[in-house]
Amino acid sequence: MCSIRGSDTRPSSIILTHGHFDHVGSVLQLSDEWAVPVYCHHLETPYLTGKSSYPPPDPTVGGGLMSLMSFTFPKKPINVQNHLRELPDGGTVPDLHHWQWLHTPGHAPGHISLYRERDGVLVAGDAFVTTNQHSALSVMTQKVELCGPPMYFTPDWGSAASSVKKLDALQPEVLATGHGRTMYGAEARKALHKLTREFWQKVMPDDGRYVKEPALFNEDGVAYLPPNRMNRYFLAAVGVTAFAVVIEIMLYRKRKAA
Repeated sequence: MCSIRGSDTRPSSIILTHGHFDHVGSVLQLSDEWAVPVYCHHLETPYLTGKSSYPPPDPTVGGGLMSLMSFTFPKKPINVQNHLRELPDGGTVPDLHHWQWLHTPGHAPGHISLYRERDGVLVAGDAFVTTNQHSALSVMTQKVELCGPPMYFTPDWGSAASSVKKLDALQPEVLATGHGRTMYGAEARKALHKLTREFWQKVMPDDGRYVKEPALFNEDGVAYLPPNRMNRYFLAAVGVTAFAVVIEIMLYRKRKAA
């Protein structure tokens, strides 16, 4: 998220909900070009200063092709240290005076959400999402469906549940998330209430590396990882699936070219 002011629409800062590879994008290049600060929660700094990798994604959580292929997703840190700033205590957001930040960990240790009370706009990042991020078809079609955080990259489910409950209590008018289309009004609030009520029964995966035991974090990054439960048979199945996906993409491109 960029805060923009002035007639030249030059951003005055960049605010990150968290530092996963699909949320930092071109932040290093943009912060260099614009010479603006990049703000994050202090628990995200190890992953944005090159100190620590995130916990490995968990392809054993199930849910669809995106989960199965998640072992290929980047988890290494970037280094934007020259521009990085910690968000101030108290929930204030520099350069966004009507907004507040809320610590909403679970999907990432320093994950934050942004809320503007005057009109109920909530930028939830990946605390929850508005499309089924585990299904390749849903990702392509962007079918609207309120879901929990992407399972394959969520290493602390207890914190994730608490974060959804915290955001539900705001009764927001607008739900903007890191994946999926924006939801509005009573329909959005109803879906968020349902997600909160059913989190432990229907949102949390039945199995997975971080389900029974979360990863632990400190100021320096990852402090503890539960044992890796993947075995060679699972990896072989993933390899076969990946090969099938590549073949299908090649055939699709060939049909389209014809």
